[in-house]
Amino acid sequence: MDVESFEEIIVEPKQMEGKEDWVSEGMEVNLVSFKGNIIEVDLPKTMVFEIVETEPSLKGNTAQGYTKPAKLDCGATINVPGFLEQGTKIKVDTEKREYLERA
Repeated sequence: MDVESFEEIIVEPKQMEGKEDWVSEGMEVNLVSFKGNIIEVDLPKTMVFEIVETEPSLKGNTAQGYTKPAKLDCGATINVPGFLEQGTKIKVDTEKREYLERA
């Protein structure tokens, strides 16, 4: 929805180019248009998300380099360090799909 005119704008899946799992309800994104048509969805480079699902940390598996998959509240799944738990807020590079740091 356009925040100025409150007009709803429909974005086709081909315009998302693999970014659809980063977009959640209420999020603000920039839309790039050309001649009245949306050609790209521009997300912020870094964003903060909460881990909603991941394996529990096991004692002894906290060595440097150990990673595990984690599902984020936006729907995306990325690899995170083994010491992170469910409910932790993290900063993510949305272009590279990488964990950056705890938020």
